[in-house]
Amino acid sequence: MESSSSAAIAVSSLTEEELTLIVKWSGKEYTLRVCGDDSVAELKRRICEFTNVLPKRQKLLYPKVSAKLADDSLLLSQIPIKSSIKMTMIGTVEDEIILDPVESPEIIDDFEFGQEEAVEIKDKEVNKQKLRRRFDQYKIKLRTPCREGKKLLVLDIDYTLFDHRSTAENPVELMRPYLHEFLTAAYAEYDIMIWSATSMKWVELKMGELGVLNNPNYKITALLDHLAMITVQSASGRILDCKPLGLIWGHFPEFYSAKNTIMFDDLRRNFVMNPQNGLKIKPFKRAHANRDSDQELVKLTQYLLAIADLDDLTTLDHNSWELFNEDNAKRRRHA
Repeated sequence: MESSSSAAIAVSSLTEEELTLIVKWSGKEYTLRVCGDDSVAELKRRICEFTNVLPKRQKLLYPKVSAKLADDSLLLSQIPIKSSIKMTMIGTVEDEIILDPVESPEIIDDFEFGQEEAVEIKDKEVNKQKLRRRFDQYKIKLRTPCREGKKLLVLDIDYTLFDHRSTAENPVELMRPYLHEFLTAAYAEYDIMIWSATSMKWVELKMGELGVLNNPNYKITALLDHLAMITVQSASGRILDCKPLGLIWGHFPEFYSAKNTIMFDDLRRNFVMNPQNGLKIKPFKRAHANRDSDQELVKLTQYLLAIADLDDLTTLDHNSWELFNEDNAKRRRHA
């Protein structure tokens, strides 16, 4: 680890130069590296890697700019931060996780990227560099081995598999209908990874309570959490988190690529780094009212199995997945 005196960084120049920061927390000092083009949210994510204090629990103190450090969307080069002064973090590790954690605010609108903007974000060198840094920092732990010849299905949790805002005596009451049937059918053709924008502890708790982690009918290849995400900047200047599938492809290039991977998420922004691989799923909310009528996973099972034999999934328009199902059904009726 480098000392703070070894970092001579011109933050205000809006460059991609690396910053070496010293963060003090709970009587200890941590040396970490970020870049001027990273956001405050990215800095907090890096701090979480060292301290296990969730970003939402962190308060950063730094002379004259503490107020700006409360804005997760600001770039570090906009604050600016100098490496000559140590930063203090105040925050507590969560030992107990309740059913409805104070993890993140309700997202009312999903910021929509146009196709051209999504491609521009994906191809920006600064975002490719962030992905390379995340690849070096984040190691994916396999729960079960990758399987030769299988495609990859990457699933979000909140509002995709589980209604995390409603309350219930038993978490199973908030599980999306047909979840286990869906995962069992998908597992025949796909390795399955679950990627949530929450902490790993919360991912393991939720999936464990829903009976996903030890189900005899399917296996989960890996779990990923918020630390695997990166921040990107839209053309309008908005800073957003996303889930770059390139992180998985980089770790397991012999098994997975853009050609054989599909991601389900209720937020389109989460797959802005891989727009051709993302399918925006209808969010599952108000579980008690919608449990009897929600058929999303049944229909998506049909879609996954229908495309499983294709050599290149990037040739598909996942926005039209329901039309694909209808066309397949018509062909079967007239066969």
